Amino acid sequence: MGLSRDDMLRELELLPVWRLRDPAVLPAAGQPQDERRETAAIEPDPVAARTDAPANAVASEPLQTQVPGPVETSPAPIAAQAESMPEAGNHEAGDMQPDPEYFEAMQSWPEFGDSVVPPLFEEEASAPQGDRRTAIMTMDWQALQQSVSECEACDLAQKRTQTVFGVGDPNAEWLFVGEAPGAEEDRRGEPFVGPAGQLLDNMLAAIALKRGENVYIANVLKCRPPANRDPHGEEVVKCDPYLKRQVELIKPKLIVALGKFAAQSLLASDKSIAGLRGRLHDFHGVPVIITYHPAYLLRNLPDKAKAWDDLCFARETMRGLQSAASPPSSA
Repeated sequence: MGLSRDDMLRELELLPVWRLRDPAVLPAAGQPQDERRETAAIEPDPVAARTDAPANAVASEPLQTQVPGPVETSPAPIAAQAESMPEAGNHEAGDMQPDPEYFEAMQSWPEFGDSVVPPLFEEEASAPQGDRRTAIMTMDWQALQQSVSECEACDLAQKRTQTVFGVGDPNAEWLFVGEAPGAEEDRRGEPFVGPAGQLLDNMLAAIALKRGENVYIANVLKCRPPANRDPHGEEVVKCDPYLKRQVELIKPKLIVALGKFAAQSLLASDKSIAGLRGRLHDFHGVPVIITYHPAYLLRNLPDKAKAWDDLCFARETMRGLQSAASPPSSA
């Protein structure tokens, strides 16, 4: 982008406005002290005088020597900046806060193949992003895997060990979506491994499912963010067509979003898990159910009961979807 941060703030009128205090006028030599204060008190504001005077007026009074007072900032722009600054996120107990730029980008999801570019990156990425998205949305499964493995669309490519495309049955009825690979996933190239992955396998087994059998597991991001930080808006935009194309090729009957970030990414919502659980949502015509991330459940054992309720809801929903898709039996 051609504009610096200061340039963008200046265009948005968010930079401080610097203004001089009312200038003090030096009294004439030999003038009494009391008269000096009265002269200074009634001396007109030279800035206001210039503002009120006609544009073609010529000053007839000789210029007086002025001593500027201390420089101060106008409080209004500073207040505006304070209101626009985001508060620090609270990352305890899996309560992840996504980058504000991302929500501005995802206020409404377009149809498959349409371009989604957040405003801050629009000037730089709009044209190439549209071409790239169009190309991705025409790929078959093998070409999509290859494209992900070679992707360098964002800075995460420089820090990853390898990409994490997904694992499981590419024709599955169940699609489980997490947020992003962790350190172990980055090392092994498979989503949900380690303790969180073991818990997810147990959750699947509880509803008679198994990894790789009518189940596919993927993430919103295909590369690990450094130090497992929250994904940034630009990173989600770059990975977005990959996940959409995976959904389009897999054609799942049901998507289960694991964790707050995956839920907010799929639904373009900033609601909490509590506000999203317990009801059906929609992702381009595919029903979506929200539950807790396995890593969160490992740190918050009492919420496993809520996760079990979510899994039971998902199981009953799938049975209804399978029943509706079955041809009616002939009498």
